[in-house]
Amino acid sequence: MYKVERAIIMAAGLGNRMKPVTLKTPKPLVRVNGVRMIDTVIDGLHKNGITEIYVVVGYLKEQFQTLEEEYPGLKLIDNPWYDTCNNIASLYVAREHLENAIILDGDQIIYHPEILAPEFERSGYNSVWNDDETDEWLQTVENGIVTGCSRTGGKGGWQLYSISRWTAEDGKRLKGHLEQEFEVKKNRQIYWDDVAMFCYPKEYQLGIRPMKAEDIIEVDNFSELVALDASYADYAEREENEQ
Repeated sequence: MYKVERAIIMAAGLGNRMKPVTLKTPKPLVRVNGVRMIDTVIDGLHKNGITEIYVVVGYLKEQFQTLEEEYPGLKLIDNPWYDTCNNIASLYVAREHLENAIILDGDQIIYHPEILAPEFERSGYNSVWNDDETDEWLQTVENGIVTGCSRTGGKGGWQLYSISRWTAEDGKRLKGHLEQEFEVKKNRQIYWDDVAMFCYPKEYQLGIRPMKAEDIIEVDNFSELVALDASYADYAEREENEQ
């Protein structure tokens, strides 16, 4: 068994699909029923004894400053390419911290902290079995090893979620591959997840961490936010009236 020693939270994005809320607030700091989404992530990590946390910031980064005061052991890392590159840039700037690490997105809501448990058997993603049709990334697994992944989804597979764990060995490997793609190949418009899953699949033997769909919610857009928290239903109108 391996054990997570540190966490990297991706929180640099523009959150365009969550507009108009994200015009003033970065998506991970948006409150859902009174609680900032990123707080559910950090609290979940703390409940599992993970307090060495790196938060990668970019858009409206000054709003994240209070996190360093609120959570001892948390440090911000600036992504200067947040508005010109895909999220490969965010993991690239945090590449020195990939060994024995858990990588998560800051714009999700963790309902059951046990899905962030530090012990793991092999590198890979938290995943949910999906019998239904989906357009999310869907993995094929044989004997506990990921043998393929469909970017366009499908049905009858393990849906990948943005929680992953990496051994020290795979973390070093991922660091080198990030540098190769970002620095050498200038391949900057891909997701960081593409690196192990599609750019160098034969150099990793990823597994999955089964969980249930109700353990977590990834809030993708404004309509999903309203469905979770009705107080945002008239948000645009209220903002207009205040101006």
